[in-house]
Amino acid sequence: MTVPALAAALDLAAHPEGGWYRRTWTSIVTVDTPGGPRPSATAILYLLGDVSRWHRVRSAELWCRHTGSPIELRTGGVDSAPTDVEVHLLDADHPQLLVPAATWQTARLLGTDPALVTCVVSPGFDFADFELAGSSS
Repeated sequence: MTVPALAAALDLAAHPEGGWYRRTWTSIVTVDTPGGPRPSATAILYLLGDVSRWHRVRSAELWCRHTGSPIELRTGGVDSAPTDVEVHLLDADHPQLLVPAATWQTARLLGTDPALVTCVVSPGFDFADFELAGSSS
């Protein structure tokens, strides 16, 4: 797997959904959730180079676009698989998007330049709360 130059410069690792990431912040405040204690919020840098796999997390996720190509972010409800797909745009005029908790999502570039975003998850992200479509968590 070839690591993009920006991913290497930012010390990002491959993400199971596709793309590259690194956690940049974890709140010191914890909250109880159905999955156990979690930080109240976490943040990652995420570099999207093409398309991410359909996935969801138990918590709400705020996407904040920094640079690169615009992103088409699709959401697909909270059923056992993505349904009723809605299309959203992350670009210079729409730099933030909230994906509600447990909502299926996938992202794809609308250009050729990788897109750098920050994703803030609250309650904080834990891989135990992460599910790829077609697999069980």
